[in-house]
Amino acid sequence: MNGARRVALVTGGRRGIGLAVAEALAADGFRVAITGTRDDAAARAAVAKLESHGTEAMFVASDVGEVAGHARVLDAVETRLGPLDLLVSNAGIAPPQRLDLLETTPENFDAVLRVNLRGAVFFAQAAARRMAAAEARPGRALVFITSCSATMISLNRVEYCISKAGLAMAVQGFAARLAPLGIGVFEIRPGIVRTDMTAGVTGKYDALIAGGLVPVGRWGEGADIAAAVRMLAKGEMNFATGSVLNVDGGLAISRL
Repeated sequence: MNGARRVALVTGGRRGIGLAVAEALAADGFRVAITGTRDDAAARAAVAKLESHGTEAMFVASDVGEVAGHARVLDAVETRLGPLDLLVSNAGIAPPQRLDLLETTPENFDAVLRVNLRGAVFFAQAAARRMAAAEARPGRALVFITSCSATMISLNRVEYCISKAGLAMAVQGFAARLAPLGIGVFEIRPGIVRTDMTAGVTGKYDALIAGGLVPVGRWGEGADIAAAVRMLAKGEMNFATGSVLNVDGGLAISRL
């Protein structure tokens, strides 16, 4: 499907996986809006990178965890770019502290769930309501970037795992609710991806990958996740709504 006139919004698109996804969509002709918590030089550079593909792009400062601000973000995107065709729910945070399950705090838990689950669900709800009220167009979709941590536990960041497991169930709810409207809903679960979030544990995962943890034998890159979103964004997969796509180099494959 020609995406030349379609509009995409990528939350957390200022850097990392989100920026890689946004750039792939821009290359496919989407008008692209990205969000992030800071309107700074990195945000402006990201918009310039998207515009270099010959499309319209914009940045909207937004804390996804601030539910009261969701309407403002969507209003800005619709006013500048037009009605939304694709939401890529990517914004998320790691725990402020990596703490053992027996040592973690309500504050650590709440910080993660506020953004990764509560914020993500209600931002998607706000976007879905607008899609439902708009004139039906083929190929509309919500794509949630969750994590292999939705099913694989890490004992020093259980908050993060819980947030992604909860979001995975929300995906199923959105898929069932929006299917009659022709809006596809998908979940992408990245594995070990090279981002700012994993920069502090590079040595640990280098060793684990070298030891065979990831069957493909390498780190994931933002481009790997972007390729999956790009496929779903074509609008040709909506009969597979509710599907989960593991983009993890085989990490989630059960092995003896």
